[in-house]
Amino acid sequence: MYAIHHQPVEVLWQRLRDELRLQGMANLPVHLDWPDPLVPYWRNPRLLLSQTCGYPLVTALPAVQVVGRFHYAAPGCEGSDYRSLLLVRENDRRRTLADFRQSVVACNSLDSHSGYNVLRYMISPLAERGRFFQRVVFTGAHSHSLDAVRDGLADLTSVDCVIFELVNRARPHALKGLRVLCETPSAPGLPLITAAATPHRVVLQLRSALAALVEGPAGAQACSSLLITGFSPAEREDYQIILQMRLMAEQREVMTL
Repeated sequence: MYAIHHQPVEVLWQRLRDELRLQGMANLPVHLDWPDPLVPYWRNPRLLLSQTCGYPLVTALPAVQVVGRFHYAAPGCEGSDYRSLLLVRENDRRRTLADFRQSVVACNSLDSHSGYNVLRYMISPLAERGRFFQRVVFTGAHSHSLDAVRDGLADLTSVDCVIFELVNRARPHALKGLRVLCETPSAPGLPLITAAATPHRVVLQLRSALAALVEGPAGAQACSSLLITGFSPAEREDYQIILQMRLMAEQREVMTL
């Protein structure tokens, strides 16, 4: 989910593949799949390992098993939790979220917690008759949302703090002219998942290999390039906070942005 460039993620997979082979796993793919669309792929009964967003996990993927989540070295992350940053243009004089009533917001997608669900939760106390923004522009990606705000096509966007830091390091020019308005509440970081049919012993092997990947020297460079600093096992129940945020927005009649 954080593949600004594919190559660092492919390198990470090679190191993880080595660790899985040490765990006794065989017939592992040499290269990663890069599917589109993602949800059908995540539902594949042969899925070994992938990373999803917490919102699809709790709304569209009832059967998959949660393996765990990475820790990231990005401002806004705390342990294995993360948050979003609300970005506006640097020269915009508005200073609070309430000031952006009737503005245009850019969102990556409807099924994103960091770009949509948590923002809907934040504006829900400010909404009038269930509405706050004048218009929503769906961009398809956090990086496109940043472009939309910078180029004046939208006034505000909510961006995953890990994506923000990766963009800051890889393409700092993409953030020129933008500033952070505020931060969102934190939530559990993006879950690593496996198919419902994956045997429990394989889930344990995946967890052991992921821990070895982030703790050992062999994976250090690959992890560092993607800001990964740790791994924690996780369960589906950890992500109920994401559903609670959606419910609270709906209770305030904010059905959409």
